[in-house]
Amino acid sequence: MHSHPQTEITFPSVDGRRPTTPTVRAILADAAREIDPELAADIESAHSWRSDYVPLVGRVTAASAESSKAALALAHGGVASMRGRMVAAAPSGDVPLEEWGPEPRATPLATEVVRGTSSPVRELAVPYGGSSLHGDRLREQLRRWRDAGVVEESFVTAIEQVIAHPEWLSLPGRRVALLGAGAEMGPLEPLAAWGADVLAVDRSSPSIWDRVRSLAESGAGTVAHPVGPDGAPGADLVTQTGDVLAWLRTRAAGSALVVGMYAYADGGAHVAVTAAADVVATRLTDDDPDTALAYLATPTDAFVVPRDVVQASARAYQDRGPVRWLQAPLRVVSRGRLFVPNYSTVLPDGTGVADILVPQQGPNYAMAKRIQRWRGVVAEDCGQRVSFNVAPATWTRSVTKNRLLAAAYGGARHFGVEIFEPATTRVLMAALLVHDLHAATEAREHPEQLFTDGAAHGGLWRVGYEPRSALGVAAVGGLPSMVRRA
Repeated sequence: MHSHPQTEITFPSVDGRRPTTPTVRAILADAAREIDPELAADIESAHSWRSDYVPLVGRVTAASAESSKAALALAHGGVASMRGRMVAAAPSGDVPLEEWGPEPRATPLATEVVRGTSSPVRELAVPYGGSSLHGDRLREQLRRWRDAGVVEESFVTAIEQVIAHPEWLSLPGRRVALLGAGAEMGPLEPLAAWGADVLAVDRSSPSIWDRVRSLAESGAGTVAHPVGPDGAPGADLVTQTGDVLAWLRTRAAGSALVVGMYAYADGGAHVAVTAAADVVATRLTDDDPDTALAYLATPTDAFVVPRDVVQASARAYQDRGPVRWLQAPLRVVSRGRLFVPNYSTVLPDGTGVADILVPQQGPNYAMAKRIQRWRGVVAEDCGQRVSFNVAPATWTRSVTKNRLLAAAYGGARHFGVEIFEPATTRVLMAALLVHDLHAATEAREHPEQLFTDGAAHGGLWRVGYEPRSALGVAAVGGLPSMVRRA
């Protein structure tokens, strides 16, 4: 076993550079190889990876849907490939993650503990539309979302269970390690308000830690975070992996630990931080197999969805009314690329592939989220408790930076899709995490149900059109709302 005290988790060196495309392409091909060698060959021979990855990831999802065995083989293959291809880079050379043992530096990270100053919130309350919904008002809104096709019935059931069990909110007896604690979509704010015990890890940045400390102080729980030798709060998961692992081991000793991965980065850095989180989660699980894992799935991915969702989408397309006559000439002019019926891939059992990948987000983002999904499937297959929920499309900063995507979000309501405000999404997703850590678990018929159970997709799964085929039209319709938001 190799170990290096000063390393960076990154992509392997090729002629003195560290390109991302060869590695992420190879990981996807390796994942598919056992169950579909032809698909693996198509991935390896794709000419324009920036655009070709979209249908290829969709095909990988369809291959996963074929059987539980296929899904598990794909997930195990993808995780193994990531660990074999991503490296820990040090002056002495690159070491594959599967061979690397992270070690702390000579000076261990110190700890600062921030204790909340408020009383714990004892009831689930969700900010929405300028109000705080709780009790019967929240139940009514859950049903409105369900009836509008914005969330699945299993989501309503899960949130209603949390409403009925407010004692779950503070996660008694558990300690939650948040990797990427300052993330806009992370659960720090509601968990702190509910009185949870949190270990916060994020890179050293004044803006991040001003927010984290403010949320911790205004909450009711305890938030501990690492402090570097220079006195600055935070630690970089990618370059200080051994330090973060040692710190978490010390702080989590003797507690029931939950490791939540919420870190985000642009481009290939997102794959690197996902790989680093896998190293940490794996080592902590080796220490205690009862360690639980938590992730958020992006709605702009490809998912295997149940038959009733596919049928609802088909009805929505058939019932679109007179607007079909306005769409007809646009379909002709676009050579059939606009307003395509959803679910071009339907399997013999009636399930379908909801292909909602957005090219503007890029292949590295797609692969980072895919690696996280594989890790969740592998962990659940090994008997771990895993919380992995699809969050609705949300007005996050990363979305509003992309003008086309932001405009499409602005026009999404014209197609029956609801875009959520971050404050609403944060509380709903944190409530699902609480549910997943407390509710009785049942064996899933198919590993892909890890993502469909409790999904809040905002309506993207049940719309009549393949979302990409309406993206441009939605963007045109959303321009006025973008002006108002600006």
